[in-house]
Amino acid sequence: MQNKIIDMIEETPQLDTKRCKLISLCIMIFLRFSMYLVGLISWYMYDYFIAISTMVLWFIILGIIRSKLRDIAIPPSQKEYQYSDKDIANWYTAKELCWQ
Repeated sequence: MQNKIIDMIEETPQLDTKRCKLISLCIMIFLRFSMYLVGLISWYMYDYFIAISTMVLWFIILGIIRSKLRDIAIPPSQKEYQYSDKDIANWYTAKELCWQ
């Protein structure tokens, strides 16, 4: 039997400055609510069928963006865990945008 050592999970980074918190909040709001905003705008401008199609397309695009942010920021040993949009935004902001 092989003995595998499992690394302890790193906690989600806590952001200290207001600038970093604001950036993280903007990324989280974009990931969480932009699909609905795009759907409402396309429904207002065109038709509900186009709005539903646009929401499905935007859902796929946001999934790609979310996975790219997750792959860039989260350490490789922790990629098997599930992260919310807030956690992904915090990791990305702490690792890529705000070097503390």
